[in-house]
Amino acid sequence: MPKKTIKKTPKAAATVSRKTAASKTGVKKAAARSPVAPRKASARATGAAAKATDPVLVEGKRAPAFRIPRDDGSSVALKDFADRKLVLFFYPRAGTPGCTIEANDFSRLAPQFERQGAAVLGVSADPQAALQRFRAKNNLKVALASDETLAMLEAYGVWAEKSLYGKTFMGVVRTTVLIDEDGRVMRVWRNVKVPGHAEAVLSTIRDALS
Repeated sequence: MPKKTIKKTPKAAATVSRKTAASKTGVKKAAARSPVAPRKASARATGAAAKATDPVLVEGKRAPAFRIPRDDGSSVALKDFADRKLVLFFYPRAGTPGCTIEANDFSRLAPQFERQGAAVLGVSADPQAALQRFRAKNNLKVALASDETLAMLEAYGVWAEKSLYGKTFMGVVRTTVLIDEDGRVMRVWRNVKVPGHAEAVLSTIRDALS
């Protein structure tokens, strides 16, 4: 009787196939575990933003001390405003439309703030030269200060991750802080909308004195 021929699956081929599949799976798993460089950079930025936007300013608590360069070439410190109120308005960038309107509004009301015993100081990460041009061009009556080191901006929780047209970046979140005569935080306005804001801050001071 003729012998029956039994076909066997080549073990070598099956082994290679299994190894190839395992290799591909391993690559996928490794890729899932190993994010690409941009993701790592994004994670670092997000972490910095989370830290920067923590509620570090608490009403009734002492405001962080600072000394930073002023637009006139000198420096300015929190202790310079002892025995009077201080309005700190943090703005993203000198010369941009919203920041120009805000600075002009505070400048226009500067005499009224002064009558209420309050000084006004604008702070950004711009270099001193940019602040000098900004103040001269708009004939501003309020002082401006520069924090290129970001130390004060971070201490006040206003340096954070922002987004514009789908892109994320680190920058100043428009914020205003009212500090009393003892150096304590009276009020914090976060994510400020410019129209009417300076008037609202002045009204808050008046109400506190009435």
